[in-house]
Amino acid sequence: MTMHRTATRDEWLTERLALLEAEKALTHQSDALARRRQELPWVPVEKAYLFETVHGEATLADLFEGRSQLLVYHFMFGPDYKAGCPSCSMIADGFNGFWEHLASHDVTLYAVSRAPIGKLLAYRERMGWTFPWASSFGGDFNFDYGVGLTEAQQDQGFDYNYQRQPTMSRNTPEAPSLFAQMCGVDGRTYLRELPGMSSFTIEDGRIFHTYSTYGRGLDGLWGAYQWLDRAPLGRNESNGIWWKRRDEYAATAAAA
Repeated sequence: MTMHRTATRDEWLTERLALLEAEKALTHQSDALARRRQELPWVPVEKAYLFETVHGEATLADLFEGRSQLLVYHFMFGPDYKAGCPSCSMIADGFNGFWEHLASHDVTLYAVSRAPIGKLLAYRERMGWTFPWASSFGGDFNFDYGVGLTEAQQDQGFDYNYQRQPTMSRNTPEAPSLFAQMCGVDGRTYLRELPGMSSFTIEDGRIFHTYSTYGRGLDGLWGAYQWLDRAPLGRNESNGIWWKRRDEYAATAAAA
């Protein structure tokens, strides 16, 4: 017998209509927040960044691919990683398909990581992805946009998500340690990469940074969570980390 509260259809409908009003209010608030994002001032990008792509060396301007808007997902895949971050991989599973819709709407979507381009393209092939991916290996891009750390920053404290973060213990928490193992590195190396997304625009040949978000600010891009938030048990994470790379579920089930 279920332990969850039950009701008649009419009782359910009364509560559902009340919830609908709250959902509509949240939607309107989200619309207002989107307008505020678009109203932020633009910051000129003065530094010349270089990337490696499947087509060879590219500038930041090249990543726009002739469009006026560029969205960058800062994918956690460091130079020493053997595979991409499982959480970033789960988010990126949603990029396929809609990146092409964005491209038809004057918006280019790129993932950018610090690993060399060969590692990125091999992993992209493994995961069956088609969206554009660029390597910022050897450059300042990740550091300048708040998603790359040096060992000194880990020891001395650093800024992330617009807040000062404390020094990073050499004994990393359970989840990062698990993810580090899944990426083939130690916890400190794993946490020299951080997740985020940044938005840019180009006008008359001049590039501007318009927006960045980090941490839980990425929840809206995590498509699986949007579905789980509407499932009967929600995110159902009482037992901790449950997700893996998409191609690892079957192997885990077979080994069980």
